[in-house]
Amino acid sequence: MFSIMPAKLNFQRRFSAILVYGRPPLVFGGMLCALAVMWNRSPLLYTLGVTLLFISMSFDLIDGWFATRFQLHSTLAHLADRVMDKIVFSIIFPLVAVGSMWRLLFTSPAGTKAELLHGILVLILCVTVLIRDNFAHFMRFFAMRTGPEPEPREFTRLRTVVAAPVGTLLYAHAFFVPSSLDSSIYAWISWLGNLPLRVLFIIEILFLIINFGSIAAYCRKYGTYCLDEICDEDELLRRNILAFFPNALTIMNAMMGLLAVLFAYQDRIREAYLFLIGAAIFDKLDGALARKLGLTEPLPGQDRPRYISLGGILDDIADAVSFCIVPAWIFYLLLADFADPVIRQLPVGLIAVLYAGLGIGRLVYFTLDRTPIPGFFKGMPTPAAALLVVAPLIMFNQSVQEASELARYWGIFCFGLMIFGAVMMNFYPIRYLHLGRFMDRHSWFGRLNMLLLVVSILTPYLGYVALIYMFLYVLSPLITGRILPNQEKTDQK
Repeated sequence: MFSIMPAKLNFQRRFSAILVYGRPPLVFGGMLCALAVMWNRSPLLYTLGVTLLFISMSFDLIDGWFATRFQLHSTLAHLADRVMDKIVFSIIFPLVAVGSMWRLLFTSPAGTKAELLHGILVLILCVTVLIRDNFAHFMRFFAMRTGPEPEPREFTRLRTVVAAPVGTLLYAHAFFVPSSLDSSIYAWISWLGNLPLRVLFIIEILFLIINFGSIAAYCRKYGTYCLDEICDEDELLRRNILAFFPNALTIMNAMMGLLAVLFAYQDRIREAYLFLIGAAIFDKLDGALARKLGLTEPLPGQDRPRYISLGGILDDIADAVSFCIVPAWIFYLLLADFADPVIRQLPVGLIAVLYAGLGIGRLVYFTLDRTPIPGFFKGMPTPAAALLVVAPLIMFNQSVQEASELARYWGIFCFGLMIFGAVMMNFYPIRYLHLGRFMDRHSWFGRLNMLLLVVSILTPYLGYVALIYMFLYVLSPLITGRILPNQEKTDQK
């Protein structure tokens, strides 16, 4: 009995070692197959490379379960698993970035702008993955100087779980070689290689958000140790360092708006609208993070915080791009090219300029406003106005593509709604509830909105759902106007 137990334990440890240390050779083999595929476009080598990465992914997914199941915990094993992860990701993600460009240049010589944009997004994603890994190592270094390392948070676990599957999926897509090879394995892998760009965009954006969430989790967990070491009780330096994080989210807000324009040029208004939703989410997060980090509070020795700051100006610029210029740009782009005599007579360009100008004017007003209402906006906020006026453009674009008679009516409706939205942004006597902060205080409302968004994305009725939702927000002051303003000090835009 006693001789059997050590043998069984040795087998478990050896098998666990294979799961951990076997991943880099498998991924390295996948890299060699990818290089060979780029050289001779062999479907057999492509199939072999994806298979090797799939095995490596399986090892990565079950090694933690195996160690937990058989209680094979040790400091060396934990460290080795992290080192192997860094090696694997350092190989596969740069390889995927190169493969995406190779596919764009050699297998899709007449590639569209959407495919080029996808290649750029993959490159950004790969850089983010590597930055996250090195940043996590850097932050853990400070934590270990203060004591034992805490358990990773949800975003960190989630990122670790999904990184290998996403890398395998991107590999299968990047190095896909069309062939009539009679193989069930190749048939299944080719299905992955031919996934629509829309699906890949969604997966990659979610993975990008997970990586940013993991970075934020490490900052929240280890940031205090790091800042105490660097700042040495210099509060101004501490705030300047912390301001980087909400400012980065603000820049992502502007980037989402510009991506919306790029998709609009590809006649993909539905995807452009999703990017505007992403811009609105980043707009919510940057302010929430700034308040969480205490950046809106006055410095020691000051009576009140500065109303105009670099972060505030950057936020206004990003909002002007995403919620003022971009909606007007998309509106003009769609209606100006519509060959309908009625629409041609409408001053589309003038209304687009008017909307953008009034939106920017609103942002300037609220930057200088010294009497904000806690928890409320004076007039409709620019993100809400942008989502309101762009929603019917989805239906207008669909009607144009289907050559429907409704296209003219949707065009007239969009024209009138642009004027309405521009006026409501600057109709300051009406108080609109700050939905972002309301969601923070009522988590059920935030979950309900997220569920509604996800369900509507999976249906062809996203534009209708968004339009109805935003019209309900337009009418919401009839109910929320009775709510007394929150007495907490808040910064309104």
